[in-house]
Amino acid sequence: MNSKAGVWLDHREAVIVTAGATDEHSVRLLSNVETHPQRSGDSPLKGPYEPRQVPADDKRQRALTGDLNRYYDAIIAALGNAQALLIFGPGEAKGELKRRLESQGLGSRVAAIETADKMTDRQIGAKVRQYFSAS
Repeated sequence: MNSKAGVWLDHREAVIVTAGATDEHSVRLLSNVETHPQRSGDSPLKGPYEPRQVPADDKRQRALTGDLNRYYDAIIAALGNAQALLIFGPGEAKGELKRRLESQGLGSRVAAIETADKMTDRQIGAKVRQYFSAS
């Protein structure tokens, strides 16, 4: 099957539109990733401060990276066997997804990466249809 898919994503959510020969299917995935993890523990401005109460930055970064990798793997699983992918979105997530696809040997499926602002589901579907009808 020669299906095509478009993915609008940022670090919070992804909308995947799969366009087959006769139908179109849309899926929304939420990441549950906290993009800016906050330190827990007492504030030095509010009284006693124990440095050991605060998790190390590298530990928090590893946790964030692991959460994002699970999020990108869920997106890749939802894409299924789409042979051509249009990846678009507002931030860095689209490049990170492309690198994740390349690390899994699926980088050749990426047709294009574009920058796009926040879009409704209908706008995302229209953009995917327009891109693949033009090519």
